Amino acid sequence: MAKLLFLFLYSIPILFTQTFSQPSFVGYDCENKQGNYTINSTYQANLNRLLSSLPSNTDNNYGFYNSSYGQNSDQVYAVGLCRGDIRPDACRSCLNYSRNSITKRCPNQKDAIEWYDECLLRYSHRSIFGIMETSPYIYLVNSDNITSNVDGFNEELMNLFYKLRSEAAGGNSLRKYAAGKALFAPNFQTIYALVQCTPDLSKIECENCLGDAFSAISQCCIGKRGVQAIYPSCRIRYELNQFYDSTEDDISVPPPSSTPNSTTTPTSSKGKKRNTTGTVIAAVLPCLGFVVVIISICSYLRLRKTRERLETGPSCETVEEIGSQESLQYDFDTIRFATNNFSEANKLGQGGFGPVFKGRLSSGQDIAVKRLSRDSGQGDQEFKNEVMLVAKLQHRNLVRLLGFCLKRSERLLVYEFVPNASLDHFIFDPIRRSNLDWERRYKIIGGIARGLLYLHEDSRLRIIHRDLKASNILLDEEMNPKISDFGMARLFIVDQTQGNTSRIVGTYGYMAPEYAMHGQFSVKSDVFSFGVLLLEIVSGQRNSCFRHGENVDDLVSYAWQQWSEGKGKDMIDLSLLDACSVNEAVRWIHIALLCVQEDPNDRPYMSSVVLMLASKSVQLPQPSKPPFSAGRLFLSVQFSTSGAETGFETSDQTSTGASF
Repeated sequence: MAKLLFLFLYSIPILFTQTFSQPSFVGYDCENKQGNYTINSTYQANLNRLLSSLPSNTDNNYGFYNSSYGQNSDQVYAVGLCRGDIRPDACRSCLNYSRNSITKRCPNQKDAIEWYDECLLRYSHRSIFGIMETSPYIYLVNSDNITSNVDGFNEELMNLFYKLRSEAAGGNSLRKYAAGKALFAPNFQTIYALVQCTPDLSKIECENCLGDAFSAISQCCIGKRGVQAIYPSCRIRYELNQFYDSTEDDISVPPPSSTPNSTTTPTSSKGKKRNTTGTVIAAVLPCLGFVVVIISICSYLRLRKTRERLETGPSCETVEEIGSQESLQYDFDTIRFATNNFSEANKLGQGGFGPVFKGRLSSGQDIAVKRLSRDSGQGDQEFKNEVMLVAKLQHRNLVRLLGFCLKRSERLLVYEFVPNASLDHFIFDPIRRSNLDWERRYKIIGGIARGLLYLHEDSRLRIIHRDLKASNILLDEEMNPKISDFGMARLFIVDQTQGNTSRIVGTYGYMAPEYAMHGQFSVKSDVFSFGVLLLEIVSGQRNSCFRHGENVDDLVSYAWQQWSEGKGKDMIDLSLLDACSVNEAVRWIHIALLCVQEDPNDRPYMSSVVLMLASKSVQLPQPSKPPFSAGRLFLSVQFSTSGAETGFETSDQTSTGASF
């Protein structure tokens, strides 16, 4: 059980001097997981021998010790680590003191940890080498708050932390430590910070440990004048006064300008001239200073106004409209920490909206963060759509929106993390699609159909998705499908059946002809997209640039040709032929062809589609020949009139499977 100890240092002096006789005690924990060892047992003998060898075996240059002694259930493991700036003699003194005190604080315990300001000592019955652990932990908090420019302080602290974390994590197997300082306005106060990991951690483990620590203190204690978080595997600390030894030169702050001395006593005409000049300068300088002050104030006010406009500017309307969802709003720093500052290592992929990053909140919950790109072509309207729509939708086959973030030009959407990426990662990969057996494809198709039915008929709102495609179907750990990316979605009132737009959005190959050519959309537009997707799932082939033999065609036209000639079996993915019901697969092709009829009135509603998929006894009507392929249709629209004139716009044709 993790223990949390807040020590408010307002009335407790901090000892920064290194005393060799007795180090500055911080806290301890007796990890009572395996109970006590017996007095005079083999375990106790091994522990005593291991601790007695600790000071002499500690690396003199790096202050790190890890060793074990004994065998099987009586084996004991120990780790000792001194703060990176502590001198070798003080390090040995601290560890020597701790090895005597830890067994007194935790008598007969098989697991214990003890923290001092200068060092930590830990032993356990299990191996603790190279394992990143964040429990138990201690927080020490200065109760005084930063009183001015809190935003500037937080920004400088954050930047300093990321710099130091990168430096520490990049260390070797003997040292993962960094310390540094930064200035923040308006009084040019100095922030001193220190971070350290046990050197046996990997670079990523060190980054994660320090990231968890900083995320934790940012939740509880940001804006305090000093905070320290200490874990078994790492520590982080900052103060407004220097608490560590450093050979770096102090940051120099330029002194304020001084007025020239004009009190020279005149002793000659030449002296009088110098005195007159000094008098003029003395008179002019205050005027110039006054002008500079006025200009500075005006510049500051203008900059502040610009900053406020950036923070709320182009999306004031958006902020107001999503105000009702305020409880879902995340702090930007929380998301920044969770995603490791949006690092490339956390990037899941790229969608039409922008990049998507994996993150982990301080609670341990995994999230997926979609970050609006400034040049994405999508903006506040799409962002507002997702917040306003998805926040109100709850269905097992829709990806769940956890929240959002608005800060200056930043637009972030926070979703539940879905571990198996998107459907196109599997269905179009000749190797990975073998993981999608007949039962899984059946489950995926049924789940997508039920999710669309919920959007069209069963939710409190009637929503047209307008961009249903394989890359917008996410798969959870059990391969259940979840429809994602509602940036293009449109909301209908209850009695509305059709809408029109001059701005056509979506992905060609999936768009219904009436939508692509005339901007008319309805629930039947989504049905058309579902039909194309169903054909892709059955065949394992993309709709665009579908190739059979030496011919290049579109999947819809080829499916019609094969089905109408009684060769529907040739459409089925070869990896399924030995395991699926051919008749059922051909029935799916039949249902898909009904969904891609040229006339929207000839297409079934999703309620009928769900019934057709679930019951073999439902008689299927005969489909007519589908329209021109969506690919050729798209090209003909572009050829006849430019996108700028029609407002024609598509999302990314080639998907990376990261669209949310």
